[in-house]
Amino acid sequence: MTLFLDADLYATPRDLHLALKRLLDLPDYYGMNADALNDCLGERAEPVNLYVATPGKDEVARTVEIICQVISDNGGTVRYA
Repeated sequence: MTLFLDADLYATPRDLHLALKRLLDLPDYYGMNADALNDCLGERAEPVNLYVATPGKDEVARTVEIICQVISDNGGTVRYA
């Protein structure tokens, strides 16, 4: 699965995690944090490939960095525009 992320569209880390939940069809019990994302991605057969168009600002930017690391740790690729 490939995702394109424009983090400038999200005002808070929670908004970003809600979008990931929807886009990745994560389960209802998804905890909206890096540990929960790691757990959910570890259960997937297909890695996630992420293209980051804009990294966002402040807390959202820090969350994007963490999400990118989690995706990489789970066999996905991350590329920045």
